[in-house]
Amino acid sequence: MPSASPSTSSGRPADLVSRLASPDRGARLRALRELKNQIIGNRTKKLAYLKLGAVPAVAAVLADASDDGGGDGDGSCCCRRHDLLVQSAAALGSFACGVDAGVRAVVDAGALPWLRRLLVSPDEKVVDSGARSLKMIYQSKLAPKYDFLDHQNLEFLLSLLNSKNDNVTGLGASIITHSCQTSAEQWALYEAGVFQKLVDLIGGSVSQRDASLESLTAIIRNNHEVTPKILEFENGRALNLIIKFTIDKSPRTRLLACACLIAVSKTSSRYVEGIELESKLIYRLLELLEDPGQVGDEASFALSSLIEEKEDLQKLAFEANAINKLCFHLQNGLSCPKRLQGILLALANICSKLEICRSKLLDLQAFDLVSDALRHDCTDIRVAACICLRSLSRSVKNLSAGYFMNETVIIPLLQLLHDPSISVQLAALGAISNIVIDFTRRKSNFIHCGGVKLLAELSMAMDPVVRSHSLRALKNLTFLADRKCKEVVLSEITASSLASLIRDPESAVQEQALALVRNLVDGCVQSVDYAFTENGIILDAIGRQLQYASKAEIGIQGMYALSNIASGSKVQKDAVMDQLFQHGGMNTQPFIMRFLHSNDNQLRTASIWVLINLTTSYCPGAAGRVLKLRNAGIILQLKSMTNDPCLDVKVVQKIYHLNVH
Repeated sequence: MPSASPSTSSGRPADLVSRLASPDRGARLRALRELKNQIIGNRTKKLAYLKLGAVPAVAAVLADASDDGGGDGDGSCCCRRHDLLVQSAAALGSFACGVDAGVRAVVDAGALPWLRRLLVSPDEKVVDSGARSLKMIYQSKLAPKYDFLDHQNLEFLLSLLNSKNDNVTGLGASIITHSCQTSAEQWALYEAGVFQKLVDLIGGSVSQRDASLESLTAIIRNNHEVTPKILEFENGRALNLIIKFTIDKSPRTRLLACACLIAVSKTSSRYVEGIELESKLIYRLLELLEDPGQVGDEASFALSSLIEEKEDLQKLAFEANAINKLCFHLQNGLSCPKRLQGILLALANICSKLEICRSKLLDLQAFDLVSDALRHDCTDIRVAACICLRSLSRSVKNLSAGYFMNETVIIPLLQLLHDPSISVQLAALGAISNIVIDFTRRKSNFIHCGGVKLLAELSMAMDPVVRSHSLRALKNLTFLADRKCKEVVLSEITASSLASLIRDPESAVQEQALALVRNLVDGCVQSVDYAFTENGIILDAIGRQLQYASKAEIGIQGMYALSNIASGSKVQKDAVMDQLFQHGGMNTQPFIMRFLHSNDNQLRTASIWVLINLTTSYCPGAAGRVLKLRNAGIILQLKSMTNDPCLDVKVVQKIYHLNVH
């Protein structure tokens, strides 16, 4: 009776994994082949076998075959050893391909050193298998970083790039793309002559060309010293090749060439400046959006990077009909998370500065799609949707039209404040900060949806960035707000909590807390009373923090808050005067004197405004306050600022002298 095949006799995954440890080489080889065939392109099976511990078992086969020089008398021993090396390397690469958990398992199993040993094998198939597997691993962010500052590592990298095997040279380029992040690493690669080899490889096979373009981008990115040297190498050979490949027949090559030129433009713009080339890059990337695969998914990210913070390029993109094309793909790209994320980011950047772009997007009725993306399952898409809303809400026109202060936008944004991802929370807070400014006086909608309560809670979060962003949103909410809105804010955050935030260890939190107080006490005389709740705990916190302010921004916000408080009654003005002089002890200079000597124009201006509001001549007690300021030398300091280089300081100082005299 014929024996059963492995797939029928031992078909269970657990049995297959156990056969990887068989003392019989033939059984191990058959198990490896069966395992590899099952997991190739099948994410579900990869995850299932990962749970069963298949990766350490495969890594053990690789290690055993690598150490085994043969010699058990079997004529087929050498052949089987060769096959075990090839099949185990291929299986490990397959586990790592597109599955982060697989990469982590391969690294944790200690397989990388054994895979690297395959690269020096005299057998080309073994070398090729090891290189393919390592390339898949180094395409993941979870792969270990390669230390380019180590001389031996650089020598090994150059040996990879000098190989005649496409997969080996591709591996070398992949290692650079994955690991090169600092200027020191970029400089080390340049000095070692790595970039020269990459330029040579651009003219090689398609895979070598693409891998080399990615690596050159990594070496060029944000390095103002290395980039000119590479681009001027051999009379601009590298730059000419990169430009040439923007019209290559391969969409992938065109995209990588465009990405490399974008990195050049952000680092040394003189090499690509000129409306013709920049316009061509925009059109090339818009054409690549049509690609149905990975290239189309990534093209919008490249476009977003190109036009980021560049108003002239955003205008060019608008003229190239980019918004129409992006919105078309937005409507048809909902099934692909990465494509949707890239499109939202591209729309965010193109609308970040120009009103005409924002109006165009809203005219195309894409706003609902952006709002819907706030509820998407993918974290990155929720972040991108918030960023897009933030760009759209930079418009006074759109805020006045009431596009944002409605429940279809507010409720999903507020729900994101509970998101487990801090990046989502911060992105939502960024959008909320713009939306709550709302020039149409619809702030009550935000309050009724529980927005103030949530922001107040987040202002006490563990993460300091979340605290500062929450306070910024509350600050914007109280900008030119009515008394009812301010009372709701103060009742939710409480005076004692606000005083605590003014004294927060993080300077960014201090600044935003002081800015919130500045807005709370701005306006009518009743608003000034907020600084005196709970026995003046807020005012006292301001004075104490200003005495030890470490940054000009803290001083600016604090002095404007005091300026607003000093616009109140005689009692309130006297309380501000007390704050100017009571902190720090008898021998310590009043902080206002220090601020008047500051190099920061805004801080000097804010300080003079405090003095103006304290010494308004028609207010009771003004003469006494002027005398106290004169005795402290502050009046003399003001007179010495007549020729201050800052125009704002000069103007404000003249107003002060009109008050005093």
